[in-house]
Amino acid sequence: MKKRRAARDVLPVTEDRDMTVGTLNGEKPVGVNRANGEPAASCAHVVDTYRRYAPIYDRLFGAVLEPGRRALAHAASSLCNGSRLTLLEIGVGTGLTLPHYSPSLEVTGVDISAPMLAKAQGRAAQLGDRTFDLRLMDGERLDFPDGAFDCAALPYVLSVTPDPARLVAEVRRVCRKGGTILILNHFTGSRAWWLLERLARPMADRIGFRSDFDFAQQILRHDWRVDAVQEVNLLGLSKLVTIRNV
Repeated sequence: MKKRRAARDVLPVTEDRDMTVGTLNGEKPVGVNRANGEPAASCAHVVDTYRRYAPIYDRLFGAVLEPGRRALAHAASSLCNGSRLTLLEIGVGTGLTLPHYSPSLEVTGVDISAPMLAKAQGRAAQLGDRTFDLRLMDGERLDFPDGAFDCAALPYVLSVTPDPARLVAEVRRVCRKGGTILILNHFTGSRAWWLLERLARPMADRIGFRSDFDFAQQILRHDWRVDAVQEVNLLGLSKLVTIRNV
């Protein structure tokens, strides 16, 4: 268990001016997904997509994906076992997972979208005396030291980020050795997803995620340890993967 960092109040979110021109942290947007060679959305495209989604995201994806969020938060909270742990949520979005985390978790949340993060700020402010450190940040370029967190959570973000391999590398860097990584995502091959994948593929770019997302390629090829895989959401559309960062 790491020494507890000082709790931070949720601060106002302002959009980095670099985001409006398609860069973040001074870097150019990614044009190709190096994990599989397929075209990938740039940072600018992701930012623009979720700027449009922010006002309606909770209505579109709140209830339908809520069982997965609750399962992820329960898995993270169960790690505490009476101790306080640090957790980084990448892609915190509008903060839908925040209310479900145990008070024993010191939660930092990052997101690339300022409008989405502003929604999370409002939600966090309604959670009484709980404090959350919410930051505008690209998950592929995390501004945290190595091994800063006991746990990292990625709810519905791995198939959205421009370069999944780079995101995984950053997550493994900031999660301590022996720590836990929780990935919640859809993957190609589930019975229910087979039809939805084909329906979603023509408009996947517009709605902001990859419809074709292979579990073996995105999860099993890494040299971490997969401890558990749980089907979640209606008809098992998503998987919650519990990983040990060895």
